[in-house]
Formats: sequence, structure tokens, C-alpha cells
Amino acid sequence: MAGETVHASPSHADYKCSCFNSFEYSESESCENCIWMHAALDLAKEALEAGEVPVGCVFVYNSEIVGRGRNRVNETRNATRHAEMVAIDDLRKRFPNTASDGAGNDLLGHKPPADDCRPQNYSETSQLTADDVFRLATLYVTCEPCIMCTAALRILHVPTVVYGCANERFGGCGSVVNIAADSLPSLGPELICLRGPFAEESIDLLKSFYKGENPSAPCPKRKNLVHNQNTASC
Repeated sequence: MAGETVHASPSHADYKCSCFNSFEYSESESCENCIWMHAALDLAKEALEAGEVPVGCVFVYNSEIVGRGRNRVNETRNATRHAEMVAIDDLRKRFPNTASDGAGNDLLGHKPPADDCRPQNYSETSQLTADDVFRLATLYVTCEPCIMCTAALRILHVPTVVYGCANERFGGCGSVVNIAADSLPSLGPELICLRGPFAEESIDLLKSFYKGENPSAPCPKRKNLVHNQNTASC
């Protein structure tokens, strides 16, 4: 639901942590990372059910989800609507463009009713602009961001990305090129990219998608084509 925030709760403790192997984290940090990656996985599953490449992500600030997205490329017929780009737009909708825009308003720019129940940290959060939040938030995404999305995140000064599985075809965090850390001053400060939990689960979702046929793919990319098929008719 638009404008919704999600808080860590005791029920999240039931999630099993397939936690980080490449980096050392405290137990509390690892379990919290599992909570947010699990939320990203739920969005990836939603994408799969909608016939999209199953990638999902969430922006987290101050233990709240402040932006979420899943692939919507096929749905929109727009090749740029990757999960990260959708989440960027979602976060921008929740926060004002300037500090003055947010005075007395909620995350969507609407005045809250007098009896509305807000998070304990609402007063602090409501003073932040979208640009402020990008600089403070962590992105959790099921698959390593592609070159385009990595560049966009760096331009926004997002400090950290935690991803599930590597993107060996288009990865911008080192799998193909290292847009995140290369000396590219025009893109802003370095983006820290960390391998996180649920890599196998993220890969399994991608395998499930590619076992089928993507109806929106160009003819030469579709699977199980008859060799003598007339591609001009597609």
C-alpha cells in the first residue's frame, strides 16, 4: 500500500538467517539484514507471479521500509522499470522534495488527521526530504543491481546496497563492471555493495522465470522456437 511503512517485529525472528559469508556481522545485524531481504524476496515473488523477471527491493531507513519496488518492465513496456528504479520513485512519493514541502505533512504530502497514529520517529522522519533519505538509507535487493541501476543509486548518494545473488550478465557492483567503486567523480561518492543473505532463494526465483517463456522478449530471445519459424511474423 502506498505510504505504508514496515517495522521489525518479534514475528520476524521466525525467519531463518542464511547469513553473510563474505563479511563479518554481529548476530543482530545479520538477522536484521535477513528481515529486509525477506521483504525484498516477497516483492520478487510478486514479480514472478506477474510474469516479470523476479527481482524485488526495499529501501530501509531507521528500521522502516521507506521505498519498495519490483520489476515492472513487461507490465509497462519500459526497459528502465527495474525494481530499483521503481523503488526510487516510490521513495520520492513518500517524502517531500524540500524541507518546506514537508512541514506539517505526512510522508505523502497530506495533512494527517488529528487522531492519526504515527511511528515514534515520525517527527524526525517528516523533516527529511527524499534526497536526505537516499543518503541515509540502505537498499536491499534480491539480485546485484545492473549497470544502469548501480549508476542511478550512486548519483543519489545511496551509501550501501545489500544484494542476494550476483548478476553475472549485467552486474554493476563488480560481477561485470564495478560502477559502484570505480573512480567516477561525476557519479558521486563510492557505493558500498555487500553480498547478503538468501542468494540461493534469489537464484531459484530467477531459474523459475527463465524455465518459462517471456512473452515480452524479442523473437530471437524466446525459448523453444521452431527452427523454421518465420520471425517476421512475431
